[in-house]
Amino acid sequence: MIDELRDRTIIQKVGGAFKLTALIQKRLVALNKGAKPLVNMPGASNLEITVAEIMQDKIYLSMKDELCTVEQEDLRDDLDFDTI
Repeated sequence: MIDELRDRTIIQKVGGAFKLTALIQKRLVALNKGAKPLVNMPGASNLEITVAEIMQDKIYLSMKDELCTVEQEDLRDDLDFDTI
């Protein structure tokens, strides 16, 4: 099991267990369809990559529960995502 998933920090980071599950699922689908990983982890599983992306604040759920990446922030208005 991935150690970060045993710690409640990752659950608090995304706003709850349900949101964490949704974020992981959406990102795994994207990675399985060929999305580029946002972290460099050769040999890691897609789940390990997803957890690392969450812990490094590379991905998150929008207010509409859509998967967003840090790269997409350049396309949006300046918002303070720390308050979301």
